[in-house]
Amino acid sequence: MKFCAHIEEWDLKQPFRISGQEWRSSRSVVIQVEADGFYGRGEGQGVFYTGETVESMMAQIHEVADSVRQGISREDLLQLLPSGGARNAIDCALWDLEAKQSGKSIWELTGIEPKPVTTVFTIGLEDTPEEMAANAKAAGRYPVLKIKLSDDRPVERLQAIRAARPDAKLVVDANQAWSFDRLQEVLPHFVTLDISMLEQPLPRGDDAQLEGFDSPIILAADESCLDTSELDLASSRYDMINIKLDKTGGLTEALRLVYAAKEKGCQLMVGNMVGTSISMAPSFVIAQLCDFVDIDGPLLLKNDHLGGLEYRDAQVQVFDSSFWG
Repeated sequence: MKFCAHIEEWDLKQPFRISGQEWRSSRSVVIQVEADGFYGRGEGQGVFYTGETVESMMAQIHEVADSVRQGISREDLLQLLPSGGARNAIDCALWDLEAKQSGKSIWELTGIEPKPVTTVFTIGLEDTPEEMAANAKAAGRYPVLKIKLSDDRPVERLQAIRAARPDAKLVVDANQAWSFDRLQEVLPHFVTLDISMLEQPLPRGDDAQLEGFDSPIILAADESCLDTSELDLASSRYDMINIKLDKTGGLTEALRLVYAAKEKGCQLMVGNMVGTSISMAPSFVIAQLCDFVDIDGPLLLKNDHLGGLEYRDAQVQVFDSSFWG
């Protein structure tokens, strides 16, 4: 098997801010594998809050390059690399290659029936509530908005957004920014504002107070659940698990997490790390099994791959298997 890896950088339409972070571009590692004239591709952005960078991912990829060239299986890959962006890129490339070699689509390989899905559109953190409300109003063709919040005036920001978009379903992502006291303070306001779900209010590793806590709205684990090894703890604290392929280290582990979480009665969301359609295609597979879908990465980029996913406003169409899978 032939194997190559490189780094790509894609400019964002505008700076994208969350609590404690800002991006102006999306950097990723891209894997291509080839066997018998068939090609497979995969992309990984990595998990920034665990310290991953494109450089660290490339170092991991180079360490296992010989094993990949020798024809490693996806199951062997789970043992060879830890969860994270490097394994994600390789795993998804192997899925793509398997589909093209076998002549079977990703839907045939996974046994999942594809259909269009509705993605959230993300409203990044801005300096003022008014700016965020203006961005929410400008996103009028998107029926579900995901609002990034910090510890600075979270209720005021949501009040402004709700006034601008009374029609929208709103979900919130605090990206670990709050204390338990702050969470308890804002929840009654969130109920009044008809917030459908709140993602990761407390820091990863500092959310034990959520055990036994009866939240009036759905609480979702993002940073607090990377893969199946963290599911038992996360499911005792959260109602929903946000599955991201960069966290799980690929589609293989993501599918395991889906079914394990469902067995525990958890609701599911699929998320993204602002990648191109090469990242979103395998995430779209997981989206078929989720209650909330967040695969708007290409909508935030100035450009995307030709032939990538088709977005009709918020609706993401079933992609052509010639592009991926």
